[in-house]
Amino acid sequence: MNSIIINEVPYPLDLIPPHTTLLRFLRDHIFLTGTKEGCAEGDCGACSAVVLEQSDEGSRFKAINACLVPIHSLGGHQVWTVEGLSTRNELHPVQSAMVKHLGSQCGYCTPGIVMSLMEAYYRKDIKEPWQIDDQLCGNLCRCTGYRPIRTAAESIVNTNPQDAFTSRQAEVSQTIDHTVDGQRFLAPVTWTELWTGLANNPNATLVCGATDLGLDITKKHAQYECIVALDRIPDLKTITVDEHQIRIGAAATISDIESTLQDTLPALTRMYRYFGSRQIKNRASMGGNLCTASPIGDSAPVLLAYDSIIELRSAQGTRTVPISSFFKGYRQIDIQDGEILSAIVIPRPTSNWHIRAFKVSKRREMDISAVSAGMAVQIVDGKIQNIRLAFGGMAATPKRAHRTEDALNGQSWSMESIQAALHFLKDDFTPMNDHRGSAWYRSQLAQNLLVGFYEELQSQNGPHLALSHTGTLLLEQR
Repeated sequence: MNSIIINEVPYPLDLIPPHTTLLRFLRDHIFLTGTKEGCAEGDCGACSAVVLEQSDEGSRFKAINACLVPIHSLGGHQVWTVEGLSTRNELHPVQSAMVKHLGSQCGYCTPGIVMSLMEAYYRKDIKEPWQIDDQLCGNLCRCTGYRPIRTAAESIVNTNPQDAFTSRQAEVSQTIDHTVDGQRFLAPVTWTELWTGLANNPNATLVCGATDLGLDITKKHAQYECIVALDRIPDLKTITVDEHQIRIGAAATISDIESTLQDTLPALTRMYRYFGSRQIKNRASMGGNLCTASPIGDSAPVLLAYDSIIELRSAQGTRTVPISSFFKGYRQIDIQDGEILSAIVIPRPTSNWHIRAFKVSKRREMDISAVSAGMAVQIVDGKIQNIRLAFGGMAATPKRAHRTEDALNGQSWSMESIQAALHFLKDDFTPMNDHRGSAWYRSQLAQNLLVGFYEELQSQNGPHLALSHTGTLLLEQR
C-alpha cells in the first residue's frame, strides 16, 4: 500500500491523484488546516511542514513548502505539521519560545514559522547568526515583525535536544508506482526501474524537488500523464570529494550542497546562500536548476567559472559534455531522448585560481537574478594566465564572455587592464529589456561586476565589496 505518515498516523494514498500537493492533501483530505496557503508558490512559508529524511549523518528534519510538493513524492516518509508538535498537552519548545517572546499576533503565518523553527531546533550545524536569518528568510510575517521571531529562534538553536522526536528514524526509500485515473507517478530506487519506467513512458515528465513543477500545478493547474521522480536513486543524491574533483549527484539538494561543500567550493555556496529560502533549498536540486535551462538560473554561471563537466546517463551508458556547450539555446540543453542529467563534476582548482560568484537582484533574498556572474582567474607572476567570465541574465543562455576573456589573457592583473577590457563586454552580450532591468542596466551591471571581482580579490582581508541594486560598488564591512 502506498501511504504517508503524518503526525505519526498513516494515511493511504492509493486513491489520491498524482498532481495533488501535500498542502491540498493536508487541508482537503485529512483536514489538518493549521498548515496555511498564502502565495502557493513557495515564497511566504505559511505552508511549511517538516519531513524526516535519511542522510549520511543519520535521520534529520527538514522544513519544506507543502504547497509545491506532490504528495506521492513523500510516499513512505514521516511528515509533521503544527498539529503534531505538542505532546501530552504540552507545547513543543519551539511553540513555547514563540509564546514567550511574543512572536505571534494574527497567527496566520505562525504555524509555518513554528515548523521552520522545528527544523532549526534539531539542526546541529547552526554556528553563525546569519544561519538563523537564512533559516527564517522563507517565512513572511506582516504584523508581528521579525525581531521577536528571531529572538525566539535564538533561544532554541544549539540546545542539543533529546526528546521523542530525536529518536525517530527515517524510513528507507521505497519504490512508488501509483496510477489514478490514467495519471502515473513513478519514483524508482534503482537504475533498472528508472530505465524501464522511461522506456514504457517516453513522454514522462522528470522531477526532483518539484520546486519548479509544483508552480505549474498550483498556478497553471497542470496535470501530467506520467511523472517520474529521480530523488530516490541513491547515486543521484551522492556528493563525493577527492583530491582531483567534486562530483555532485544531480538530485542532491541545494541545502546539502551548501553544508557539504562550504569549505571546498566557497564561490558555489556563496551563490547558493541567496538561491532561495531554506524550505526551497531543502527540496531544489542542482540538476533541476540546470535542466530548466533558465538564462537567469543561479547555478550555471558559477559552474561555468569552475569549468564543470555535465554527466549524462541513459540505459546505453554515460557521456559527458562540458557545461560551456550544455546550453544550446533559450530553454534548450544538450540532452537526448532517454538521457538524464546524472551528475555535475567540478575539477578542484589549484591554489593560483581565484573564483567568485555574484548575484544582483531587487531583493537580497528570495528573488530571481537580474544579472548573476561566476568569475575565475589564474594569476601567475602578476599576469592573467587564464580567466573565465560567465554571466546569467545577459543572453538567451548562461554564457561566457569570450571576447573579454581574450582581451584579458596575458595582461597584467591590474585595474588598468580591467578598465581597458570593459568595452568588450558590449561585444560579448546583447542583453534584453524586461521588468527586471533594461539592457543598459544589465550591461552596466556586467561591467561593474567585473570591476567588483578585481576589487574584491585585491581586498580579500579588508572590507567586503558589495553591489547595490543600481550596480554601483559599495563597501560593506563584515
